[in-house]
Amino acid sequence: MQEVPRKASPAGVVAGDGRALLSRIKGPRDLDRLSSEQLEQLAGEIRTFLVDEVSKTGGHLGPNLGVVELTIALHRVFDSPKDKVLFDTGHQSYVHKLLTGRQDFSKLKAKGGLSGYPSRAESEHDVIENSHASTVLGWAEGIAKANEVRGCDNRVAAVIGDGALTGGMAWEALNNIAAAKDRPLVIVVNDNERSYAPTIGGLANHLATLRTTDGYERFLARGKDLLERTPVVGKPLYETLHGAKKGLKDFIAPQGMFEDLGLKYVGPIDGHDIEALESALTRAKRFGGPVIVHCLTEKGRGYQPALQDEADRFHAVGKIHPDTGLPISSGGKDWTSVFGDEMVELGKERKDIVAITAAMLQPVGLDKFAKAFPDRVYDVGIAEQHGAVSAAGMATGGLHPVFAVYATFLNRAFDQVLMDVALHKCGVTFVLDRAGVTGTDGASHNGMWDMSILQVVPGLRIAAPRDADQVRAQLREAVEVDDAPTVVRYSKGAVGPAVEAVGRVGGMDVLREPAEGVTRPDVLLVSVGALAPMCLEIADLLDKQGISTTVVDPRWVKPVDAALPGLAAKHRVVVTVEDNVRSGGVGSAVSQALRDAGVDVPLRDFGIPEQFLDHASRKEVMAEIGLTAPDIARQVTGLVSKIDGLPQPALRADGEASADDTADASEGARAKGAAEPAEATRD
Repeated sequence: MQEVPRKASPAGVVAGDGRALLSRIKGPRDLDRLSSEQLEQLAGEIRTFLVDEVSKTGGHLGPNLGVVELTIALHRVFDSPKDKVLFDTGHQSYVHKLLTGRQDFSKLKAKGGLSGYPSRAESEHDVIENSHASTVLGWAEGIAKANEVRGCDNRVAAVIGDGALTGGMAWEALNNIAAAKDRPLVIVVNDNERSYAPTIGGLANHLATLRTTDGYERFLARGKDLLERTPVVGKPLYETLHGAKKGLKDFIAPQGMFEDLGLKYVGPIDGHDIEALESALTRAKRFGGPVIVHCLTEKGRGYQPALQDEADRFHAVGKIHPDTGLPISSGGKDWTSVFGDEMVELGKERKDIVAITAAMLQPVGLDKFAKAFPDRVYDVGIAEQHGAVSAAGMATGGLHPVFAVYATFLNRAFDQVLMDVALHKCGVTFVLDRAGVTGTDGASHNGMWDMSILQVVPGLRIAAPRDADQVRAQLREAVEVDDAPTVVRYSKGAVGPAVEAVGRVGGMDVLREPAEGVTRPDVLLVSVGALAPMCLEIADLLDKQGISTTVVDPRWVKPVDAALPGLAAKHRVVVTVEDNVRSGGVGSAVSQALRDAGVDVPLRDFGIPEQFLDHASRKEVMAEIGLTAPDIARQVTGLVSKIDGLPQPALRADGEASADDTADASEGARAKGAAEPAEATRD
């Protein structure tokens, strides 16, 4: 048996004549005029473009280098936007953007620039903006049904990676797709043996077999030709063999898994041979039912630094040097690595601790744990629901699973967290990376819903560490809980310096106390997680207005600390600040706790509005939604002034008030018994 032949992979980026051909492509139909030689040149130009441009901005480089020829072939065979070309996850949509007229990558993933995923706002060729895996087949099946009901002959082509095929939603969709044998739908399996990292599991093993096995159709064609030339017994024998097609296929090319579902299978096809791809896709398009076209591609194709990156083939990169692939600058310690290092230490101390990842071993920081304890880490594939239930099972069996996942992806497993883990009182720790505003990856990747969604889960406890020391401490506290689920959630990117506590009330850390002599402080500021430095800045700005403030970090934000209502009663106003949607978040939980305790103190909650946030830097997004120290200080100052019946100070953009307004606020503060602010705070 021989592997499907591939064209030789270039040592470096294939260079065309600058961008001569690419610059002429304004839409998919411009591809129709190109010869085979020109298409090869275009593929080289696209790869050069991707390396040059993505190295300047950062983005998903490896996946796009792998689908250049496949995307060209798709747009030559299918007539987008009449035909719908859909991409699962969307990591690999850059080539699609280039071929649909979007060639300004100068602000990729930045405010005002192109999204890192398909975007309806950008182009009529982008149908779905989803960037969570395993959903595209459900979309495709729904659109194909709509075509059928409306009686139109539009075609649907859905591109899904072998990694995304490990997700249960993909198989639920396949089950429904196969039920309509005369409903046209082309499923393109982009098989590069990876999602982020190498794809694992039974499906991966099956696809590996298909990659290395000669096709049945080729065998049968040779047999038919031979037997039809054999007198008397030739034709009956061929028909007998053809009747045994299922068993023969399982022996020669075990694609029977797909055909058992009733899906026509074509492949494997060399995903870097445009002519072969076009031929296979054309045949699939003409077929009057669902067809799977299995394409073998190479992630990072044409760029040697990516090919040498065994971890994830440059799945996503920051700003890099295009010649070497090395990062241009390196940040400090990040939240993910702090967690990863502490997991290794915990693994040394406790043999019952195991780790779970959903196809993201390295991105969530479990690679070091996997290296140290290879028999105690489980990659469940892109299957967060299964991961949560499996964790419940492991906890029931005497282990303590730590399931590390992006905050936005835990949304997919809510029912399992609720009904399998929490209902059964299983000691499972969920570690949520990229919590809060993440910025450049856009709406689907902001981890802004977890604290609201999880508030309704009985018994579940949520920790929001403010710095690296607290990540370590609260992770250790979490894994000590063996009768309920625990959650540790932290931000994306570099972790700042430690924020020291100056005291403790109940289980809460006091980060700042009012000046001595204040009989009843104005504001109790409840700081959630990584926003602690900003909350201390807010307190500084309020202090300059003569407004006394206590800043506390609850550490564990669910359940609300029993000492918080009593502390709130000693203040005139309570303010909560969280990197989560305001609806049902920590602010709502604190408000309910105050009501339940009969504490009648005004509360103002600051957080993320109930809307999907456009891609931009985290700083820009936070400024746009008003989640900055000056914005919050301005509103809190107004709230305190309103309570005092004073004119509301007009703060400048830097959070400072004008001289007259500050004097008014200071007089009000003195009337309430607050300490008189120092002279320097009055200008």
